[in-house]
Amino acid sequence: MPPTSPATAHASADVIEIERVLTRVAYLAGRARQHERLMALAGLSLDRAAVAILRNIAESEPMRPGVLAVRLSVEASHVTRQLAQLEKAGHVIRVPDPDDRRAQRVQLTDAGLAAVDRVREVSRRGMEVALADWPSEDLRQLAGLFHRLVDDFVAHAEDHVDIRPSA
Repeated sequence: MPPTSPATAHASADVIEIERVLTRVAYLAGRARQHERLMALAGLSLDRAAVAILRNIAESEPMRPGVLAVRLSVEASHVTRQLAQLEKAGHVIRVPDPDDRRAQRVQLTDAGLAAVDRVREVSRRGMEVALADWPSEDLRQLAGLFHRLVDDFVAHAEDHVDIRPSA
């Protein structure tokens, strides 16, 4: 096991291991080569940011671009540029915001929904292959723990974390 730095000395061994594993999972899932393979199998030519935007829109009602930027933790200008490209490609359209006539929301077109469905299907198939030998109970438990992890991350996303070494 690698040496412990002062910054991690107060963290439990379990938390240290969870952080290491999540970092590795995020790296493996986010690699450019992995994304290119996913797009090739799905028959699409979308960049990673576009896929993240489409997936987020698909998981909710039509939303304002600013809300989408907050959900993705990126600058609004980044989302605006991506949405313009997705709109040009026919994946999203802008619709009036029923709560504010001056504002617009973004929703998927049929083509956008089909693209998200293809990405999800290819992604699910890859997971099924990787997890084929896992018992059903382990899969249920992992899914439940992931939901709990995400919920807690969201609940504490804005909390201040003191990273100074303890005295």
